[in-house]
Amino acid sequence: MTDTLRELGGMAWVCSVCGYVHRGAAPPEACPVCGAAASDFEAQAEAPKASAPTSNQWRCLICGHIHSGGAPPEACPVCGAAADEFERFDSAEAKHPCAQAGSRRVVIVGGGIGGIAAAESVRDACPDAAIALVSKESVLPYYRLNLTRYLAGEVSAEQLSVHPESWYVERGIRILLGEEAVAIEPEAHIVQLADGASEPYDKLILACGAHPFVPPIEGVALEGVTALRTREDADRILNAIRPAAPWVVIGGGILGLETAGALAQRGVRVTVIENFDWLLPRQLDKPAAERLQAFVTEKGIEVRYRAKTEAIEGDGRVHGVRLADGTFLPAAGVVIATGIRPNSHLARKAGLEINQGVVVDAHLATSHPDIFAVGDVAEHRGVVYGLWEPARYQGSIAGLNAAGRPVEFGGLPRANMLKVLGIDLFSIGTIAPTDGSFTVVREETDTGYYAFLFQDNTLAGAILVGDTRLSATLAKAVKTRRDCSALLRAHPRVADAIAFFGEA
Repeated sequence: MTDTLRELGGMAWVCSVCGYVHRGAAPPEACPVCGAAASDFEAQAEAPKASAPTSNQWRCLICGHIHSGGAPPEACPVCGAAADEFERFDSAEAKHPCAQAGSRRVVIVGGGIGGIAAAESVRDACPDAAIALVSKESVLPYYRLNLTRYLAGEVSAEQLSVHPESWYVERGIRILLGEEAVAIEPEAHIVQLADGASEPYDKLILACGAHPFVPPIEGVALEGVTALRTREDADRILNAIRPAAPWVVIGGGILGLETAGALAQRGVRVTVIENFDWLLPRQLDKPAAERLQAFVTEKGIEVRYRAKTEAIEGDGRVHGVRLADGTFLPAAGVVIATGIRPNSHLARKAGLEINQGVVVDAHLATSHPDIFAVGDVAEHRGVVYGLWEPARYQGSIAGLNAAGRPVEFGGLPRANMLKVLGIDLFSIGTIAPTDGSFTVVREETDTGYYAFLFQDNTLAGAILVGDTRLSATLAKAVKTRRDCSALLRAHPRVADAIAFFGEA
């Protein structure tokens, strides 16, 4: 199948780092979105579905030079890029080039990393585009994944910001802080704001993010009960904590553990409520979670397993948490960290297609061709990633598309590269055997915990705790179904598996 596609010129190469799709007989020397090398591209037998370009216009991915003809030039006459650095683009885009001043108005809703990456990408691809970024928060866009570090006192409010105000000014990006988008009029190409103003657009990028999921627990409205999603939430917690006071974190996922660690670092006595048998059950097996538990215990954090919150109790302000088994945990504050849900209400009211999130195609376009969606609000091939890196890469790719440079997103491997309480964790694929057909090689060493799961002579999944240097190699081995029969002929140990994959 791959050879046939190559002969037909329909070969697709997907960057394993950011999901960018390159079409041609060979991968590019470097990914134009994230800079990954050619070796990080993987051939994809069935290219992502996207509208087939019909024009004979070719655009250089490096400098933007436009070439007309049945094939790209051997070398770009402007920057010298090779032929495989050119991609087709629709003839309609050639008649509406970004280079014309005021020719394209791009509005971005959301100041998360997806929105910032989109703004930067639009500006780089389209120097004269009019860009407006609408952010509901009143502070400059910041690294949301660093909120727990801010809570712990490891970074300041200034260090939390992605860019200083001058960055937006220098790039001609009009940023509307403290403004909320309340409606989209797709046919009129207008975004309505809460203050009655409106923002017209040619292309719209929804980077609306997500909101905390708060279970229907009695007492969640009490003072002192909060989620941790915004800097305002973090400041509220910082103003409330007192040394040695008891706090409860509901949810033993990544955010719950990071929040508990930050509170413990502030001298708070923390209890985490987790309803499963071990921490991070979707990412770790039990032995890996036990190693993580040892670090959690060192931080002075108590974890209650197989625990369910019955109610949060207080008299206007929280006093404690009642568990289903009758246990009462005193609490001066409670943080709920039970997951997130996409902010899809704007898209839903505008009549866009919604499933779990706003449904997007390979170009990250929604069901309306002039509206794109990225990050926590976007659903691509049934997946809502909900992670920082995919949001950043989707923002960059959507920005290029909004600027008139057709680029595709091919998806990313379902791998988890995490850092929890300062510990590096990695997991991919099947993390626990489901029947006797699996061969499991696992061991805890001085450098960390390793687990390799094999099925049918291929790597089906892996877990790394501590030493994660093999993560990229293992992700590629799972995705390409690398033949591991040479490793499995004997009874391999973890050291043998490390050596085998370390040679790749």
